[in-house]
Amino acid sequence: MHATAPAATANPIDALAVARAALREPDLPTARLGPAREVRLLVSHREDLVAERTRIINRLRWHLHELNPSWQPPARSLWRPKHLATTTARLQGIDGLVARLARALIQRCRMLSDEISELDRELEPLVRRLAPALLELRGRATPSTAKILGEPADIERFHSRHAYARHNPTAPVPVGSGNRTRHRLSRIGNRRLNTALRRIAITQARYHPAGAGVPRTSTGRR
Repeated sequence: MHATAPAATANPIDALAVARAALREPDLPTARLGPAREVRLLVSHREDLVAERTRIINRLRWHLHELNPSWQPPARSLWRPKHLATTTARLQGIDGLVARLARALIQRCRMLSDEISELDRELEPLVRRLAPALLELRGRATPSTAKILGEPADIERFHSRHAYARHNPTAPVPVGSGNRTRHRLSRIGNRRLNTALRRIAITQARYHPAGAGVPRTSTGRR
């Protein structure tokens, strides 16, 4: 494994730990993105656009509240075309700077949604070519499926499914001592990958017969 210089924004403690591990363990598997690199880059860019859209929606809601406190736009789906169209219609005939800024934010939100949709259309054939079986899973969405492909780098670097479970992280961690051994959720590993797997698992547990009996953890999550 060849160690590379950490990025300027990287945590120096983590960077030092990685460098020490690379020097101590020369036979560590090397992560190679390969064809999945394009998927990872597109997913990362999509997440940036979604985050920007969320910030714009929050500002828009604040302006709408200032214009009319009785307005109750949807909290989680204001980006949808029908809600933006309804909001635009309600802004008609309202003058002033706040209304003008609200209209500009609506336009920017529409543009971001179009860019996000375009990325989804670009990701679909990439995912289908690299892992067609993932597309057959119920509860999957293109962004989550693409993240499952892009985040692990090279899936072949994991020597077993147990090693992959430690990485994702879905492998339970044993706790306790003596004859009583319990398990808790792992707090290490790739949390972004874990989030994508969890979204699919929750949907399957909700709608798929095979997942109907999945027990909940102590946090209330499946």
